[in-house]
Amino acid sequence: MPEAASDGSEGSHVKDLLALTEHLCAVPSVSGSERALADFVEARLRAEAPNLHIERMRENVVARTNIGAPARVVLGGHLDTVPANGNATPRRAGNVLHGLGSADMKGGLAVMLTLAARASAAPPERDVTFVFYEGEEVADEHNGLRHLFEVRPELVAGDVAVLLEPTGGRLEAGCQGTLHVRAVFNGQRAHSARPWMGVNAIHRAASLLERLSHLETTDVDVDGLTFRESLQVVRIEGGIANNVVPDRCEVVVNRRYAPSRPLDVAVQELAELCAGADELEVINASPAAPPMLADPLVAELAGRVGAVRPKFGWTDVARFAAHGIPACNFGPGDPELAHTAGERVEAPDLDDCAAILGAYVGLRGV
Repeated sequence: MPEAASDGSEGSHVKDLLALTEHLCAVPSVSGSERALADFVEARLRAEAPNLHIERMRENVVARTNIGAPARVVLGGHLDTVPANGNATPRRAGNVLHGLGSADMKGGLAVMLTLAARASAAPPERDVTFVFYEGEEVADEHNGLRHLFEVRPELVAGDVAVLLEPTGGRLEAGCQGTLHVRAVFNGQRAHSARPWMGVNAIHRAASLLERLSHLETTDVDVDGLTFRESLQVVRIEGGIANNVVPDRCEVVVNRRYAPSRPLDVAVQELAELCAGADELEVINASPAAPPMLADPLVAELAGRVGAVRPKFGWTDVARFAAHGIPACNFGPGDPELAHTAGERVEAPDLDDCAAILGAYVGLRGV
């Protein structure tokens, strides 16, 4: 595959980043199957960034400078993708790369690998940690960052963290929190020809569905950024046969909430909205992250990027924030194309992201 550019020229740099992204996309890494890509990332780091301290834990690879700088920047990117949607094979069209993971987030991984090689060749002004991790697109228990924070927190410690999720050339500050609850309605089975002898659990859930379907989206201002909250029924299950009155109905509700409220308050509010259910189970609960734009290191990056907006969705910035590390999202690609069949990334986006982050950590020649 192409070697990293050595002359720093824009043309060769863009070409190499796009080619590297294409190579990364050609290595399948659907959640749970990240080993081949982790092997590639580790091998490339050891070959092209030999002066960095490199450690591998499961399918997580961490590479760090250790120059004793007064500030450490953590750059993070997940290795896994969602399942393919007719786009498993990457396809190049000029300066555009189409394919699974091109935006979310193998373009970001390519930028990280390139910056790691440069940081090894000439020490930056700030210490940098590059974290390539597994299991971001699935349940939290599989998240590689969670594992690292639990067993080796010193490997992911820093003064600021930047997640290279696709952000469309903007810095996305903070993130929404997310909750999933399962509301259960019980009934009594009967023959569907004699429904008066039973209780239809699905019909009992109708009032909840009606109530939630009429809730309006709420805009919440947090530190000058407008976060849009949402609430959706995302799953419903009930019934055992076409001639039986169902005795159980399960409704799964997803709540996306602004970082203006703590997690426990968001859980309580959702429980109140689901009043009337016989059982209520919190399936997962992830806290929101505040924008943190007042932090000097976040503010500096925001100034370099030039455009800031809130993050709609949950990312691992919330995990860093929960550990006291200011964090934000900034990476190549359009976030609205993530998880779609039309996912793609463009060469100028890769180049701009690498240039901004390279200057931010103080790499030479930027």
